[in-house]
Amino acid sequence: MRRRALDPDLVASTIEKLCLRVETRFPGSGLARVCRELEGIARRTAQTTAWIARPILALRLAVGLLAALLLAVLALSVASLRLRLSPESLTELVQGLESGINDVIFVGAFLFFLVTLETRIKRRRALRAIHELRSIAHVIDMHQLTKDPEWVLDRGRETGVLPPRTMSRFELSRYLDYCSEALSLTGKVAALYVRDFDDPVALQAVNEVEDLTTGLSRKVWQKLSILYAMGPETSPAGPPAAGA
Repeated sequence: MRRRALDPDLVASTIEKLCLRVETRFPGSGLARVCRELEGIARRTAQTTAWIARPILALRLAVGLLAALLLAVLALSVASLRLRLSPESLTELVQGLESGINDVIFVGAFLFFLVTLETRIKRRRALRAIHELRSIAHVIDMHQLTKDPEWVLDRGRETGVLPPRTMSRFELSRYLDYCSEALSLTGKVAALYVRDFDDPVALQAVNEVEDLTTGLSRKVWQKLSILYAMGPETSPAGPPAAGA
């Protein structure tokens, strides 16, 4: 059966199409620049996830050699302890056992450090990239922050602090919909990092990004619900097709 998983190339291609739609509808806008930045991150994500999925052979070889050396030292310590199994006093036996137990604990802890070193290296790189996606999500939210339905409901008197609000109802709905799509795709890019990397810490970070983007997208859809409740606009603005 074919494995069901996100394809990094298809995710990046979907983001590229979103970029074209935003640039066609709102050329030169800040949202268009953010979408292009998200596309660049998605392209790099494909390379990063491929690197994470590959084993670090040089590191594994070095870890194997060190582990073998430590086990050899431990074996010599155990052999040395056996030679002293007939001590002249109980104190010498206790001291020998204590020394052997300490050696075992130390070697076990160091072996655990070596075995998990590759995972921690990959985790650090994944978390750094996931943090970048978290920042992108907040930037997208900033772009939709001032895009309120009251622009087309009842403009009132402008304060002059913000740039002139010239969007029609249709354009505003398209802008908010693009923001919602960009947030959703940000979560999909984050999910790519745990596609082939079964790490609980990275998975938790991805879940946090997905929760963040879902929450921010919910705010966008609250605005869209108000716009859709107003019914169709009498004269849609802009040359592109309504479904773009």
